Amino acid sequence: MRRTLTVLSLAIATVSAGLFSPSVLANDQVINLYSARHYPTDEALYSDFTKATGIKINRVDSDDAGIIARLKAEGSASPADVILLVDAARLWRGEVDGLFLPVKSKALETAIPAQLRAKSTDEGTAWFGLSTRARVVVYDKLKVKREDVDTYEELADPKNKGKLCIRSGSHPYNLSLFGAMTEHLGPAATEVWLKGMVDNMARAPKGGDTDQIKAVASGECGMAVTNTYYLARLMRATNPADKAVAERVGVVFPNQQSWGTHVNVAGGAVARYAKNPTNAVKFLEYLVSPEAQNHFANGNNEWPVVKGLKLDNPALKAMTGGSFKSELVPISAVGMNQIKVQQMLDRVGFK
Repeated sequence: MRRTLTVLSLAIATVSAGLFSPSVLANDQVINLYSARHYPTDEALYSDFTKATGIKINRVDSDDAGIIARLKAEGSASPADVILLVDAARLWRGEVDGLFLPVKSKALETAIPAQLRAKSTDEGTAWFGLSTRARVVVYDKLKVKREDVDTYEELADPKNKGKLCIRSGSHPYNLSLFGAMTEHLGPAATEVWLKGMVDNMARAPKGGDTDQIKAVASGECGMAVTNTYYLARLMRATNPADKAVAERVGVVFPNQQSWGTHVNVAGGAVARYAKNPTNAVKFLEYLVSPEAQNHFANGNNEWPVVKGLKLDNPALKAMTGGSFKSELVPISAVGMNQIKVQQMLDRVGFK
């Protein structure tokens, strides 16, 4: 079963609304999944899990904010067993709000690097990163030198005045990057950096990451910030216009000579009041299997969290040769900086 609900309806809906009947709340062969992963390619992932285990997946799709709101509204009556979110800050928020059930899993803790999961306690680990998205810089190969955009700090350098395109500063992808930069630079220097980016903008923030890439390709901007999987989609597209966009821009994984490129995570957790917690853990463990990790990479152009896997995605390989240096800032630290970052954005006028 699959339903797609708006953020508002997710926030106010309850079990009594009939989304899940009592027969599916607790069943040896079922898990109830709340997912912010709205990618068609994931259908095969869920189907393969059911074929391998016999466990049926009942799914509700929304965005991160809607899922968090629904879990809070439902409380202990929630039918959710597994939560999948696509942003580090929201994973952190769910943990802080007590919406996740800490679990102990040797398979998950062995497969996933410590900085890409919640800090483990005596009770267990609250959430686990399952795939990553690198936040990179694309640039106009005809007008901008690669060495002028190979660090995040240079996004604010006066040499790049009038060249920057970026989506809203308050979007979770950017809040995650800015939260990480706060760890690297400290709050005062980060605020100066954010003000420098505002001064360098070619236009006011608007659109999504794909729009930023297209703006660079059209000549509207000299450089832009994007998650890698948006660029990979264009690189792998069959539409000639999309492929032309990808060919026009260059890509840089920033700060390879210092702390590494920022990565955000898509991750999962067991719901606090899960009725099928054993099956929920089985599902999360399946998502770090070689088969599932390769699906994240090849099906949705994400970077696997498990090291040592052969990467067959041609776009990801073309970007980096298959690997790059990523930063080691704990996701929990990024989450804790969110309120501080939003206040900075307001002060410097970063819309």
